Amino acid sequence: MNKIKEIIESKGIKQTWLANQLGKSYNMINSYVQNRRQPSIEDLYKIADILDVDISKLLKSNKLQNK
Repeated sequence: MNKIKEIIESKGIKQTWLANQLGKSYNMINSYVQNRRQPSIEDLYKIADILDVDISKLLKSNKLQNK
């Protein structure tokens, strides 16, 4: 699972802009944002660079958080 949607919303970025920057279709980016598909590791690195965030910020933890 990824947090691309959260990151782009917090930065005020549109999915169409990200699609153009990444060279992917809007439908592919929308699939990533809605977590219907997961980007490849290579694309995750590219997205992180484009959004200027650490790649770890794009991924949800696989560990449960103890409260």
